[in-house]
Amino acid sequence: MPSIDINCDMGESYGHFKVGNDDAIFPYIDSCNIACGFHGGDPLHIETTIKKAVAHGIRIGAHPAYPDLAGFGRRKMQLPANELKAILKYQIAALKGMTESLGGRLAYVKPHGALYNTAASSRSETEVIIEAIRSIDPQLALMGLASSVMETVAKEQQVPFIAEAFADRQYTADGRLQSRQVAGAVIYDPEQSAQQVLSIVKKQQVISTSNTIVPIIAQSVCIHGDNPAAVEMLKAIREVIGNR
Repeated sequence: MPSIDINCDMGESYGHFKVGNDDAIFPYIDSCNIACGFHGGDPLHIETTIKKAVAHGIRIGAHPAYPDLAGFGRRKMQLPANELKAILKYQIAALKGMTESLGGRLAYVKPHGALYNTAASSRSETEVIIEAIRSIDPQLALMGLASSVMETVAKEQQVPFIAEAFADRQYTADGRLQSRQVAGAVIYDPEQSAQQVLSIVKKQQVISTSNTIVPIIAQSVCIHGDNPAAVEMLKAIREVIGNR
Protein backbone atom coordinates (compact mmCIF):
# COMPACT_ATOMS: atom_id res chain seq x y z
CA MET A 1 0.00 0.00 0.00
CA PRO A 2 1.51 3.39 -0.98
CA SER A 3 1.90 5.72 2.00
CA ILE A 4 0.23 9.11 2.33
CA ASP A 5 0.38 11.87 4.92
CA ILE A 6 -2.80 12.44 6.95
CA ASN A 7 -3.35 16.01 8.18
CA CYS A 8 -5.97 17.69 10.34
CA ASP A 9 -6.99 21.27 11.16
CA MET A 10 -6.42 21.76 14.89
CA GLY A 11 -6.10 24.29 17.70
CA GLU A 12 -9.34 25.95 16.62
CA SER A 13 -10.92 26.25 20.07
CA TYR A 14 -10.95 29.71 21.63
CA GLY A 15 -12.11 31.08 24.96
CA HIS A 16 -14.98 28.90 26.17
CA PHE A 17 -15.74 27.64 22.64
CA LYS A 18 -14.52 24.09 22.06
CA VAL A 19 -13.92 23.07 18.46
CA GLY A 20 -13.00 19.50 17.60
CA ASN A 21 -11.43 16.77 19.72
CA ASP A 22 -7.71 17.36 19.26
CA ASP A 23 -6.50 14.98 21.99
CA ALA A 24 -8.32 12.03 20.43
CA ILE A 25 -7.15 12.96 16.91
CA PHE A 26 -3.40 13.29 17.48
CA PRO A 27 -2.59 9.54 17.54
CA TYR A 28 -3.98 9.08 14.02
CA ILE A 29 -2.40 11.94 12.05
CA ASP A 30 1.00 12.81 10.59
CA SER A 31 0.61 16.59 10.20
CA CYS A 32 -1.48 19.27 11.90
CA ASN A 33 -2.58 22.63 10.56
CA ILE A 34 -2.75 24.89 13.59
CA ALA A 35 -5.15 27.84 13.64
CA CYS A 36 -3.53 31.25 13.99
CA GLY A 37 -6.30 33.13 15.82
CA PHE A 38 -8.15 34.73 12.91
CA HIS A 39 -10.77 32.02 12.27
CA GLY A 40 -10.28 30.04 15.45
CA GLY A 41 -7.72 29.54 18.16
CA ASP A 42 -6.45 31.85 20.86
CA PRO A 43 -2.90 32.16 22.26
CA LEU A 44 -3.40 29.56 25.00
CA HIS A 45 -5.13 26.99 22.78
CA ILE A 46 -2.57 27.55 20.03
CA GLU A 47 0.36 27.08 22.42
CA THR A 48 -1.23 23.98 23.96
CA THR A 49 -1.76 22.47 20.51
CA ILE A 50 1.83 23.14 19.49
CA LYS A 51 3.11 21.47 22.67
CA LYS A 52 1.03 18.38 21.95
CA ALA A 53 2.12 18.27 18.32
CA VAL A 54 5.78 18.43 19.37
CA ALA A 55 5.21 15.69 21.96
CA HIS A 56 3.55 13.43 19.35
CA GLY A 57 6.21 14.14 16.72
CA ILE A 58 3.64 15.60 14.34
CA ARG A 59 4.64 17.88 11.44
CA ILE A 60 3.37 21.41 12.13
CA GLY A 61 1.81 23.81 9.66
CA ALA A 62 0.36 27.30 10.08
CA HIS A 63 -3.32 27.61 9.17
CA PRO A 64 -3.94 31.33 8.50
CA ALA A 65 -7.32 32.71 7.46
CA TYR A 66 -9.24 35.82 6.56
CA PRO A 67 -10.00 37.87 9.73
CA ASP A 68 -13.38 36.19 10.22
CA LEU A 69 -13.70 34.71 13.69
CA ALA A 70 -17.49 35.08 13.64
CA GLY A 71 -17.76 33.12 10.38
CA PHE A 72 -15.02 30.59 11.20
CA GLY A 73 -13.06 31.89 8.21
CA ARG A 74 -15.55 30.45 5.74
CA ARG A 75 -16.79 33.75 4.30
CA LYS A 76 -14.95 35.15 1.30
CA MET A 77 -13.43 38.60 1.81
CA GLN A 78 -12.25 41.11 -0.76
CA LEU A 79 -9.09 42.60 0.72
CA PRO A 80 -6.40 44.80 -0.87
CA ALA A 81 -3.26 42.78 -1.58
CA ASN A 82 -1.11 44.72 0.90
CA GLU A 83 -3.66 44.22 3.67
CA LEU A 84 -4.04 40.50 3.00
CA LYS A 85 -0.27 40.08 2.91
CA ALA A 86 0.11 41.81 6.28
CA ILE A 87 -2.69 39.70 7.77
CA LEU A 88 -0.99 36.51 6.59
CA LYS A 89 2.49 37.57 7.74
CA TYR A 90 1.10 38.36 11.19
CA GLN A 91 -0.43 34.90 11.53
CA ILE A 92 2.44 32.90 10.05
CA ALA A 93 5.06 34.76 12.06
CA ALA A 94 3.13 34.20 15.28
CA LEU A 95 2.77 30.47 14.67
CA LYS A 96 6.41 30.12 13.64
CA GLY A 97 7.68 32.03 16.66
CA MET A 98 5.52 30.11 19.13
CA THR A 99 6.46 26.78 17.56
CA GLU A 100 10.17 27.51 17.74
CA SER A 101 9.88 28.75 21.33
CA LEU A 102 8.52 25.30 22.23
CA GLY A 103 11.28 23.36 20.49
CA GLY A 104 9.37 22.65 17.29
CA ARG A 105 9.74 23.68 13.66
CA LEU A 106 7.15 25.14 11.34
CA ALA A 107 7.16 23.12 8.11
CA TYR A 108 4.44 24.57 5.90
CA VAL A 109 1.51 26.95 5.52
CA LYS A 110 -2.01 25.85 4.62
CA PRO A 111 -4.58 28.61 4.03
CA HIS A 112 -7.91 28.07 5.75
CA GLY A 113 -11.50 28.01 4.56
CA ALA A 114 -12.57 30.74 2.15
CA LEU A 115 -8.97 31.87 1.68
CA TYR A 116 -8.01 28.34 0.62
CA ASN A 117 -10.94 28.01 -1.78
CA THR A 118 -10.32 31.44 -3.30
CA ALA A 119 -6.62 30.76 -3.83
CA ALA A 120 -7.42 27.41 -5.44
CA SER A 121 -8.76 29.29 -8.46
CA SER A 122 -7.09 32.72 -8.11
CA ARG A 123 -3.56 33.43 -9.26
CA SER A 124 -3.48 36.85 -7.58
CA GLU A 125 -4.61 35.47 -4.20
CA THR A 126 -2.05 32.68 -4.40
CA GLU A 127 0.72 35.12 -5.28
CA VAL A 128 -0.03 37.20 -2.17
CA ILE A 129 0.04 34.06 -0.02
CA ILE A 130 3.41 33.05 -1.49
CA GLU A 131 4.84 36.54 -0.98
CA ALA A 132 3.78 36.43 2.67
CA ILE A 133 5.31 32.99 3.18
CA ARG A 134 8.60 33.94 1.53
CA SER A 135 8.91 37.11 3.59
CA ILE A 136 8.79 35.01 6.77
CA ASP A 137 10.71 31.90 5.72
CA PRO A 138 11.50 30.86 2.11
CA GLN A 139 11.93 27.26 3.27
CA LEU A 140 8.27 26.91 4.24
CA ALA A 141 6.14 24.78 1.93
CA LEU A 142 2.64 25.69 0.77
CA MET A 143 -0.11 23.12 1.22
CA GLY A 144 -3.06 23.48 -1.13
CA LEU A 145 -5.64 21.77 -3.29
CA ALA A 146 -4.16 19.24 -5.70
CA SER A 147 -4.30 20.24 -9.39
CA SER A 148 -5.37 23.79 -8.53
CA VAL A 149 -4.09 27.25 -9.42
CA MET A 150 -2.21 27.14 -6.10
CA GLU A 151 -0.21 24.15 -7.29
CA THR A 152 0.48 25.73 -10.71
CA VAL A 153 1.71 29.05 -9.28
CA ALA A 154 3.78 27.40 -6.54
CA LYS A 155 5.59 25.24 -9.08
CA GLU A 156 6.16 28.23 -11.39
CA GLN A 157 7.73 30.12 -8.50
CA GLN A 158 9.65 27.08 -7.25
CA VAL A 159 7.86 27.05 -3.91
CA PRO A 160 7.75 23.63 -2.22
CA PHE A 161 4.15 22.44 -2.63
CA ILE A 162 2.20 19.78 -0.76
CA ALA A 163 -0.73 18.70 -2.92
CA GLU A 164 -3.74 17.99 -0.75
CA ALA A 165 -6.91 15.93 -1.11
CA PHE A 166 -9.83 15.60 1.28
CA ALA A 167 -11.27 12.62 3.11
CA ASP A 168 -14.43 14.34 4.32
CA ARG A 169 -15.46 16.51 1.37
CA GLN A 170 -17.22 15.77 -1.89
CA TYR A 171 -15.67 16.89 -5.19
CA THR A 172 -17.21 18.55 -8.23
CA ALA A 173 -16.45 17.27 -11.73
CA ASP A 174 -13.73 19.94 -12.20
CA GLY A 175 -11.79 18.74 -9.16
CA ARG A 176 -12.90 21.51 -6.79
CA LEU A 177 -14.53 21.01 -3.39
CA GLN A 178 -18.30 21.01 -3.43
CA SER A 179 -19.65 24.14 -1.70
CA ARG A 180 -20.65 23.60 1.91
CA GLN A 181 -23.93 25.28 1.00
CA VAL A 182 -24.86 22.17 -1.00
CA ALA A 183 -26.41 19.27 0.90
CA GLY A 184 -24.03 16.32 1.15
CA ALA A 185 -20.89 18.38 0.50
CA VAL A 186 -19.40 17.24 3.81
CA ILE A 187 -18.87 13.52 4.41
CA TYR A 188 -19.73 12.23 7.89
CA ASP A 189 -19.72 8.49 7.25
CA PRO A 190 -16.41 6.86 8.33
CA GLU A 191 -16.64 4.06 5.77
CA GLN A 192 -17.33 6.46 2.89
CA SER A 193 -14.42 8.61 4.01
CA ALA A 194 -12.07 5.63 4.26
CA GLN A 195 -13.04 4.39 0.80
CA GLN A 196 -12.44 7.86 -0.66
CA VAL A 197 -8.95 7.94 0.85
CA LEU A 198 -8.27 4.41 -0.38
CA SER A 199 -9.26 5.48 -3.89
CA ILE A 200 -6.96 8.52 -3.68
CA VAL A 201 -4.04 6.39 -2.49
CA LYS A 202 -4.45 3.37 -4.78
CA LYS A 203 -6.14 4.80 -7.88
CA GLN A 204 -5.24 8.51 -7.63
CA GLN A 205 -8.86 9.45 -8.23
CA VAL A 206 -12.21 10.21 -6.57
CA ILE A 207 -15.78 10.01 -7.84
CA SER A 208 -17.41 13.45 -8.19
CA THR A 209 -20.92 14.46 -7.17
CA SER A 210 -21.92 14.03 -10.82
CA ASN A 211 -20.53 10.47 -10.79
CA THR A 212 -17.49 11.24 -12.94
CA ILE A 213 -13.88 10.23 -12.25
CA VAL A 214 -11.67 13.06 -11.00
CA PRO A 215 -7.89 12.40 -11.17
CA ILE A 216 -6.07 13.45 -7.98
CA ILE A 217 -2.36 13.17 -7.26
CA ALA A 218 -1.90 14.13 -3.61
CA GLN A 219 0.82 13.90 -0.97
CA SER A 220 -1.50 14.60 1.97
CA VAL A 221 -5.14 13.95 2.84
CA CYS A 222 -7.12 16.20 5.19
CA ILE A 223 -9.74 15.51 7.82
CA HIS A 224 -11.39 18.64 9.24
CA GLY A 225 -10.96 18.83 13.00
CA ASP A 226 -14.43 20.33 13.45
CA ASN A 227 -16.09 17.38 11.71
CA PRO A 228 -17.97 15.60 14.52
CA ALA A 229 -17.07 12.22 13.01
CA ALA A 230 -13.34 13.05 12.64
CA VAL A 231 -12.05 10.51 15.16
CA GLU A 232 -14.13 7.63 13.80
CA MET A 233 -13.14 8.58 10.26
CA LEU A 234 -9.46 8.56 11.15
CA LYS A 235 -9.79 5.14 12.77
CA ALA A 236 -11.49 3.82 9.63
CA ILE A 237 -8.85 5.39 7.38
CA ARG A 238 -6.02 3.89 9.39
CA GLU A 239 -7.66 0.49 9.13
CA VAL A 240 -7.50 0.61 5.33
CA ILE A 241 -4.17 2.37 4.76
CA GLY A 242 -2.19 1.37 7.86
CA ASN A 243 -0.95 3.12 10.97
CA ARG A 244 1.56 5.93 11.33
